[in-house]
Amino acid sequence: MPALKPTDHLATITWLGLVEDSGSDLSARPLDQAFASYGGFEGDCHAGLTRPSCSRVTAQHPRGTEIRNTRQLSIVSQEELARIAGAMGLGTLDPAHVGASIVVSGIPDFSHIPPSARLQGRSGATLVVDMENRPCVLPGRVIDREAPGLGARFKQAAKGLRGVTAWVEREGPLTLGDRLRLHIPDQPVWAGDT
Repeated sequence: MPALKPTDHLATITWLGLVEDSGSDLSARPLDQAFASYGGFEGDCHAGLTRPSCSRVTAQHPRGTEIRNTRQLSIVSQEELARIAGAMGLGTLDPAHVGASIVVSGIPDFSHIPPSARLQGRSGATLVVDMENRPCVLPGRVIDREAPGLGARFKQAAKGLRGVTAWVEREGPLTLGDRLRLHIPDQPVWAGDT
């Protein structure tokens, strides 16, 4: 029996981007297409098979420990970006300002799709969801350049809406307008943490 079941939920890629150096500027450069390799998007600062551990995993690894890179891509929802923008008092929120790799449209409650879910394109390119991406202050610095004084609102406005991190399970091209089918783990919700 397959461990993952395809759903009828389809996401349309509405934006692709590349973050060249998040240390100096989290801004992403828009792309028309990208190749999802086993290391992520070539040239992106988050690409690679491994990465140094960060503050998000200090309960498991001391900061800077080399670990498997499950944060190659940042995938956000167009609908959730609109909700964040509204909560911040902005008309729109440019995905480049939040360091997005991929923006999709069409899957409800996108930031809460289950870990280990897959997003698979017609080319076979398959992205594995690691987990919900927690908001941080870095996008606020970029947003402040375009909307002075509003960047500090990002972290709170994006809570539960920041999208997911993902890694590449199967290589393949991704293009604006491509549709990705959501596959979810075929297992019950864990009841051990109630």
